[in-house]
Amino acid sequence: MEVYKAKKESFLTALNKINKKYNSISFFRLLTIVFFLASIYYYIKTNGAVFIALAVFLFGLFIVLMRFHSKLVFQKQIKQALLEINENEIAYLERNKIPFENGQEFNDFHHPYVYDLDIFGAHSLFQNLNRTATFIGKKTLAKQLLTLLPNDEIVRNHKATKELAEKLDWRQEFLAFAKISQDTQLSYDTLLKWSTFNSTPLSKASIFVSYCSPILFLGLFITYLVTSNAIYASLLSYVFVFNLIILGRFMKRIQVEIANSSNIDKIINQYSLLLQKIEEESFQSEKLMDLQQKLTFKKENASIHLKQLAGLFSKMDSIGNFVTAIVFNGTFLFNLHVLKSLIQWKKDHAEVLEDWMEVIGEFEMLNSLANLSYNNPEFVYPTLNTNFEIDFSNLNHPLLNKKTRVGNSVSFHPESFMILTGSNMSGKSTFLRSLGINMVLSGMGSPVCASQANVHPLPVLVSMRLSDSLSDSESYFFAEIKRLKQIMDELENRPAFVLLDEILRGTNSDDKRNGTIEVVKKVIGKKAIGAIATHDIEVCLTTNEYPNVLTNKCFEVEIINNDLHFDYKLRDGICKNRSATFLMKKMGVI
Repeated sequence: MEVYKAKKESFLTALNKINKKYNSISFFRLLTIVFFLASIYYYIKTNGAVFIALAVFLFGLFIVLMRFHSKLVFQKQIKQALLEINENEIAYLERNKIPFENGQEFNDFHHPYVYDLDIFGAHSLFQNLNRTATFIGKKTLAKQLLTLLPNDEIVRNHKATKELAEKLDWRQEFLAFAKISQDTQLSYDTLLKWSTFNSTPLSKASIFVSYCSPILFLGLFITYLVTSNAIYASLLSYVFVFNLIILGRFMKRIQVEIANSSNIDKIINQYSLLLQKIEEESFQSEKLMDLQQKLTFKKENASIHLKQLAGLFSKMDSIGNFVTAIVFNGTFLFNLHVLKSLIQWKKDHAEVLEDWMEVIGEFEMLNSLANLSYNNPEFVYPTLNTNFEIDFSNLNHPLLNKKTRVGNSVSFHPESFMILTGSNMSGKSTFLRSLGINMVLSGMGSPVCASQANVHPLPVLVSMRLSDSLSDSESYFFAEIKRLKQIMDELENRPAFVLLDEILRGTNSDDKRNGTIEVVKKVIGKKAIGAIATHDIEVCLTTNEYPNVLTNKCFEVEIINNDLHFDYKLRDGICKNRSATFLMKKMGVI
């Protein structure tokens, strides 16, 4: 927190200095224009050579000031973004708001755990983790939250995340560069669509004309200047019109090639700056170095190639300006040459462009995990095993207030499946979600909210929060049966970590109890690890049949000074206390 506050003050001071310079440069630019116009006026009035010389000097000075102005605009954007980044972290850690995109568009109600564990949406895991600013970064983080990595890749992510956690300045600068890009899914999709669109190279005849006609125009123009012969001026006009006719024949191809690419040159340029940040940094972990090595292509850095592409799209923008297009193309077939270069760039780089974008996405995803680690130094990176052993010490939900959350230790061996009881509000559902969230984090290579963790990463299958589906015309009960079927089908393929919360709520008590017992038996028969929460004591008796696999755990509630007291501590055994009758009497319901 204090680091972010110090950085906020530092960037605020730097931004104020830049604003002063920016205002000064703007004032001097205005003065330069005024004096330039005045010089032109007095030159016309007096025909004095000193005034035309002064006008030339002022024009040159204006160009120099424009360059200074452009650099200051960029610096101002970066400092503003860095200031906002630190303000957001302060607001987040003070729990005032979560000023990050929530990934609602990635929600999938049919996924085995996305909806049940609040992976996406308001106050979700994604929103709390998310420190991305490009579409590919957001997409990569979302995909990683849904993907169980192999153990060796998890370890690679651990090392990469630990290294990035220590590079706070670099991470924030990378995020600042990404934020000012104003990248969107449309721009990202447009670029990839362009790279995969099959563009036929120009014919040899077209290339011949593209060089010979401008050379002819230049030769005629020089000859006319030397001879002042009107016939050459007439020939120039014919060549000019001929060039425009040639361009007209390629206009449709040009429009197809640059379709929906407005301002894409600026976004590509920002992509190149992001890649340059990666290329210039020194990394030690294997994964980060491997990602960095992907950015070398034909003995040059990817950032250089992308800057070339940005320049080509920027040049192609000139075709949108009627006067510029007429002059440039009537003389030198400018846009035809740019089209040829774009097609050649695509031919040379299309195969690696998406890989470069994926490197940006991977770094933004890893930066998000590194930020989680940096903000929560008490979190640990789990030790991995392949023995189906899962142990957590002081396990908790990573999104709960660290000042008030209560941790619990849990072990899923030798007994691999837990039957969990407890009254309403005692903490059962929160505990199940804590297990699920931390298993998801373990499977993507993130630190987890525990003081110690030994984990065999497994697929996570959950049935906790279902609802009636009006669009599919199915009841809550049928939706729940479909989810249980989905879980059983997944368990046919491989063992998984299963979490069930009060299943079969849509049927009568006897049916519910018998059905729950049969589900538990089938789940453990499929070698699943996990837990089921229930209010039915008879379900707990199933542990007598499978003492080596099932175990009973509970959350208790106490009545102290005529009030309910929850300590949210996991205990051995079956819950004994009941709170519903007490609470209804206290509130006058019964």
